[in-house]
Amino acid sequence: MEGNNEEVAHEFLPLYRIYKDGRVERLMGTEVVPPSVEDPKTGVSSKDVVIIPKTGVSARLYVTKLIQNKKLPLLVYFHGGGFCIDTAFSPTYHYFLNDVVSQANVVAVSVDYRRAPEHYVPVAFDDSWAALNWVLSHFKGGGSESWLSDYADFDQVFLGGDSAGSTIAHNMEIRSGTNPEQINGVKIFGVAMAHPYFLLHRFNGLMEGPGKLWYSVCPSTTGRNDPLINPTTETNLARLGCDRVLVFVAEKDVLKDIGCVYFETLKNIGWGGVVEIMESQGENHVFHLTNPTCENAVNLMKRFVSFLNINRIRSMP
Repeated sequence: MEGNNEEVAHEFLPLYRIYKDGRVERLMGTEVVPPSVEDPKTGVSSKDVVIIPKTGVSARLYVTKLIQNKKLPLLVYFHGGGFCIDTAFSPTYHYFLNDVVSQANVVAVSVDYRRAPEHYVPVAFDDSWAALNWVLSHFKGGGSESWLSDYADFDQVFLGGDSAGSTIAHNMEIRSGTNPEQINGVKIFGVAMAHPYFLLHRFNGLMEGPGKLWYSVCPSTTGRNDPLINPTTETNLARLGCDRVLVFVAEKDVLKDIGCVYFETLKNIGWGGVVEIMESQGENHVFHLTNPTCENAVNLMKRFVSFLNINRIRSMP
């Protein structure tokens, strides 16, 4: 009977496997690293906080050593991983956020939402919305986290994410645009989305892998026209709750054309904000995380840093 513990009920290779006894085995994206009092490479400090004890939703906060008694732009970041692997505490995201915070001189909150298959989408969206509300509750000195109350400039709030994290960031902007009263009156300035994980019905031939993954992590979906994953069907897209959007795409990424369609749709739908796009030639999905020192990744980081500092650049004489 012991062999029954190894019987597989469902799997989505190479990401995860569910056994008949209910046990979930993630096949990648399981490594974590602790926060740093002061990262030896960047000098950035980080710490972990539990946002909602009941659900375990938490975050890793980052501050630069260059605070110098002034408020800094605030980045709320949502990690990728197809809604099912990786966390805010994964080495990839910890080192990436250290670099972003160091180079852009910002405060960052990396959200750790609950993942499928234990918690199917839209739980990730609901957790991220709750986390964003918690972050923005610190506006005007509110909230319990001193790093946010003391150091974050809530006139310069940005959202960011990669892959599925970009999908979450987009959905947070839809919610903030349609429910501004729920985010303490804060206006989110900009959103940066790297290689967003969206689906469009007309890309059936290219989307077999990402399409199957979506059905696996969101069994309740209405399909590829579901506005949670297909922004072109979102009736409130023109009410996106920010002023600027930056979309990164990669030439060899199967999701590239969909990212471009999102850019064109947002540009022409009557939203009223500014949308920009940057393509990395010869690169694949989230290459900047797997090969952060290559020339294209360095250029992507420079553009991201410039985006987070756009208000500073504007104010320079």
